[in-house]
Amino acid sequence: MEAVHIRNAAHLRELIAPHGWPDEAIAGKDGAEAAWLIVQHAIGEPEFQREMLLLLRACADEKRGPLWQVAYLEDRIAMYEGRPPRYGTQWMDDPQDGRIRPWSLAEPDRVNELRTMMGLGPLHPIPEPSPELAMEEQRKIVGNQQWWEHWLINKGWRRHP
Repeated sequence: MEAVHIRNAAHLRELIAPHGWPDEAIAGKDGAEAAWLIVQHAIGEPEFQREMLLLLRACADEKRGPLWQVAYLEDRIAMYEGRPPRYGTQWMDDPQDGRIRPWSLAEPDRVNELRTMMGLGPLHPIPEPSPELAMEEQRKIVGNQQWWEHWLINKGWRRHP
């Protein structure tokens, strides 16, 4: 999948160079959303995502793109950099009970206010803790999280501890 994401990002770079961000006026609704999806999944290219966040934000500020796309990308970048996201768009499996919950929240008391400002609905209810998973299942989730942490370091999102 990483090779597909790299190829898609390279193609998008070629389109952006002469035309700027492919908003709906340039690429239509489907094309603009496809561009956002390419950026959202280009997780192996930190600088590309950061640069595209600036373009997306500029388009949204000019009312040429939806703010919710900015929120999702901003949260994804924050999570990969190890910072708490603002809008609660990034959820992860909890190793204790296996239930999916927000990775973290920068301002939990304001999250719904912030989401509203970005055109998002209220945060889905966060599941209450449930019985702990079997130790083997917990180890699988922790192992997956450790793999991701190593991957994020290798891709330049984070530094070695």
